[in-house]
Amino acid sequence: MREKIFPNRRKAPSGHPLQSRYVTTRNCSRSRPVRRSRAVSEVGYDGPVAPKTRPALAASVSALLLFGSLYAQDRPRPRALAPEWVSLFNGTDLSGWRKVGKESWEVVDGTILGQGITDEYGYLATTRTYRDFHLSLRFRCEADGNSGVYIHTAFEGDTPRVVAGRQIEIDRTLGRHTGGIYGDGRGWLAWPSPQYETVIRPYDWNDMLIEVEGNHYVVHLNGIKILDFTYPSPGSEEGVIALQLHSGGEGRMRFKDLFVRDLSASE
Repeated sequence: MREKIFPNRRKAPSGHPLQSRYVTTRNCSRSRPVRRSRAVSEVGYDGPVAPKTRPALAASVSALLLFGSLYAQDRPRPRALAPEWVSLFNGTDLSGWRKVGKESWEVVDGTILGQGITDEYGYLATTRTYRDFHLSLRFRCEADGNSGVYIHTAFEGDTPRVVAGRQIEIDRTLGRHTGGIYGDGRGWLAWPSPQYETVIRPYDWNDMLIEVEGNHYVVHLNGIKILDFTYPSPGSEEGVIALQLHSGGEGRMRFKDLFVRDLSASE
């Protein structure tokens, strides 16, 4: 006896998972191949798909298409690139800034040095306005005296009189609410919890990140989020950014590494 494969059939390798689909018969020298029904005979290793299997295949394809569409819906859509950080200070001069008031602002050792020399307020303001933005900067208090970073600000002409805007407070004296928000003719609007009053480094450089998105303000000081405040009714929603020296002639502040990310520009 010897084994013979039916015509149009290829011999499956030993152990092949489809080996059972190879149709063979013994004593082929005397026997004719057994005729199978069309549905069975068409099931071969490389033959056409049997009619009875086509509905199942169609169902599988439909399931795969459905799964693919659901997967495509669940996949996060590509986001637009975030606005880049742009330097507000070139380390050499005060290009892009204007002095408001009579206090002294100059560039010393690659930093902006502000000194109170009169009894009036003094500001160094950007020449352009901002609405939604993130502002990163470093500051150092070199004397007692209040300072801050004003946002959404407008002045009365060239005078230091603020007609719109509010400030993020800076004061090296502990308990003076550095990182709090003050202004709009309403006094204190929000200030950090007591445990954050000592986050400031009174005699060293400090890192501050201010996030302004609509009426939502977040302040980070030295890597710690110290304020998260939603302002119900801001007096202004756009204006210049300004560094401040409080009245009294006591202030002496240094600023450097000022960068802004203008979120409004991406809209």
